[in-house]
Amino acid sequence: MSGHSKWATIKRKKGKLDAARGRVFTRLIKEITVAARAGGGDPDANARLRTAIATGKAANMPADNIKKAIQKGTGELPGVSYEEASFEGYGPSGVAVYIDVLTDNRNRTVSEVRHLFQRFGGNLGENGCVAWMFEKKGIITVDKKNVNEDALIEAALDAGAVDVSSTEDAFEVTTEPGSLEQVRAVLEKNSYPILGAEVQRLPQNTVKLDRKGAETMLKMMEALEEHDDVQQISANFDIDDKLMDELSA
Repeated sequence: MSGHSKWATIKRKKGKLDAARGRVFTRLIKEITVAARAGGGDPDANARLRTAIATGKAANMPADNIKKAIQKGTGELPGVSYEEASFEGYGPSGVAVYIDVLTDNRNRTVSEVRHLFQRFGGNLGENGCVAWMFEKKGIITVDKKNVNEDALIEAALDAGAVDVSSTEDAFEVTTEPGSLEQVRAVLEKNSYPILGAEVQRLPQNTVKLDRKGAETMLKMMEALEEHDDVQQISANFDIDDKLMDELSA
């Protein structure tokens, strides 16, 4: 299984613990704040904000937290000014890694991300060095519980999705980036349990990892996920299902 799909499953399981520690909420608050600052505080007129709010609700974020994040973005409440940035490089075994961040101190974040790459035998590269290996797609994650797969596929494709796939615990509905909000809204209207919706970078080719490479790569992914400024990580590793299950147990 590709690193994207299996890592997404691990993140969902881990996310339940992170939510208790507030890490998931912290990332979502940043995204909501930046979205409101960039496009205004009205979700009906700001698709990015609308999607960020929907993701926050799916993560059980309190409505008051969402409201305050929007107000910080629009300037109604004082807040930190975050800069959007991305970093690219190679992890262990030549795995391509693309990282999206929101930071209030770019120099500090560059230094810390570079250190994490070096710590796991990788190296931070120049902008553009791996971006071409990934394709942007909208990914809507739907909880598998009590969902009829055939009905979901029909509803998603009719709404404009390009594919529906199945992971261990969820269905992943793939869309073109510009259709993400449209498809999400239709699925939500039809009461499908949406766990998340965001534009991701999916690898166009993958690097197969052996046990040693897989162990190091997963440790690197975990360390990057723990960084407060990191919003999203894309990587093109591939790990055998059985080995992935052993390492993530």
